Amino acid sequence: MTLPAINPTTTKAWEALKSHFENIKDVHLKDLFTKHTNRANTLSISWNDFYVDYSKNRIDETTKKLLVDLAKEVKLDEAIQQYFGGSIINETEERAVLHSALRAPSNHTVTVDGKNVIPEVTAVKEKIKRFSDQIISGSLTGHTGKAFTDIVNIGIGGSDLGPAMITESLEFYKNHLNVHFISNVDGDHVHQNLKGLDPETTLFVVVSKTFSTQETLSNATTARNWFVQHAPKEAVSKHFVAVSSNIPNVTNFGIAEDNIFPLWDWVGGRFSLWSAVGLSISLSVGYENFETLLEGAHEMDEHFKNTAFEENIPVILGMLSIWYNNFFNAESEAIIPYSQYLHRLPAYLQQGIMESNGKSVDRNGDPVDYQTGTIIWGEPGTNAQHAFFQLIHQGTKLIPAEFIGFKHSLFEDQDHQDKLMANFFAQTEALMNGKTEAEVLDELKSKNLSEEKLKQLTPFKIFDGNKPTTTLLIDKLTPKSLGALVSMYEQRIFVQGIVWNIFSYDQWGVELGKQLATKILSEINTTQVSDHDSSTQALLKRYLN
Repeated sequence: MTLPAINPTTTKAWEALKSHFENIKDVHLKDLFTKHTNRANTLSISWNDFYVDYSKNRIDETTKKLLVDLAKEVKLDEAIQQYFGGSIINETEERAVLHSALRAPSNHTVTVDGKNVIPEVTAVKEKIKRFSDQIISGSLTGHTGKAFTDIVNIGIGGSDLGPAMITESLEFYKNHLNVHFISNVDGDHVHQNLKGLDPETTLFVVVSKTFSTQETLSNATTARNWFVQHAPKEAVSKHFVAVSSNIPNVTNFGIAEDNIFPLWDWVGGRFSLWSAVGLSISLSVGYENFETLLEGAHEMDEHFKNTAFEENIPVILGMLSIWYNNFFNAESEAIIPYSQYLHRLPAYLQQGIMESNGKSVDRNGDPVDYQTGTIIWGEPGTNAQHAFFQLIHQGTKLIPAEFIGFKHSLFEDQDHQDKLMANFFAQTEALMNGKTEAEVLDELKSKNLSEEKLKQLTPFKIFDGNKPTTTLLIDKLTPKSLGALVSMYEQRIFVQGIVWNIFSYDQWGVELGKQLATKILSEINTTQVSDHDSSTQALLKRYLN
């Protein structure tokens, strides 16, 4: 089966949304709240320990209905069934897309090419558990018999961003092992990370599905060279493990076959943290917490698969993003987690969202004539308030923002938590309401300023408001709630890709630069520069001289 391939702009719902947009585009959120006193209840979703309030968005019940109609008209429901059913929905690479199977319970059945893949997934989970337990307990040691103290994850893209983000997000739950991440082929990056490590007590986890990625292999080779300066070559097999599907390349590197954790074609890199790519997560926080992370993600998968669109969190969030991107022409979205633990989440979602849906050819192979993808950025609150919030509040661009906060802090410092959350609630209210000229004048007059000064300052202190936000309030940052949160964004990516009629799970756009880099590296090594544009030619000449 192939995915539905419907140009969204040809649907009745799209036309209805265009007409509706003209009626609502200038309506202020304050007026929407005044008109509908029950708005916060009708435009919010409670699910498990999540409360999703999307009432501060520039929509009304008609908007919501039409967005849901659009999702139905492009056959999102049919696409969801194909997605979870193991159909080859990554058609350009002829692969299923089944990261959801990685977090499915062992008694589930997920079929790919007529074969239930869950027994294989379960076997790898058991291997991750066994290995993690041995490393954490110290029963599996390095070549001198010393227990491991440091884990170094070597990967790039999803092989780095996912494990790094989760590990840092769950730092509160970490054990005694120190976890480091090497990704960039920048030599300074790898050498800085190696500096200070003890080769006797360091374990390297090399993550590369093909075991041929230039950055990862370069960094892994440098790490191995550093290691064998301090240890016999045969000790490599005790200090290096791999997550890969290319057994010959891994064993040629010196890694024992027993220390290879397999991957499958139906796991895309940016959705792979749930697989053995998450080995460093399991090592950092223990397998039980890793398993709980998977459980949270699975629960969100089930919610997405089985819930009516009107109450479906990923569907609603995905359709809101389409509303702003395609009708308000808002090109970017800010994601603001009010937790320092989640400081890597925006960067992780940049890859997940922008690499997936940054496409300009539809599923029919035709160029699209509408906007796809959104630019994702963000930083934790309250830091963000002292940085780019000025642009969101008073700039000329419309920037929808998502606020993620937690009712309970992990260290239970209520004073700090109250101050943090006061800002969390205040910012969405301020972005919605703004500050009128009358309010500014009242405020300034209380300071006994002259009429001239009042007139001068007033324009600069007016806030238009009407800035849309969505608020996710979660009980507590736990492995389970984090798993659900990340799964929520993954499924939102799927929703957007289906509506935009694009393939979300290939990434041909990263290939061209890689190909040219290989060619140019050869030229740098031989100092024989071939024909390039005049800019590249001059840059290479300057670099080589």
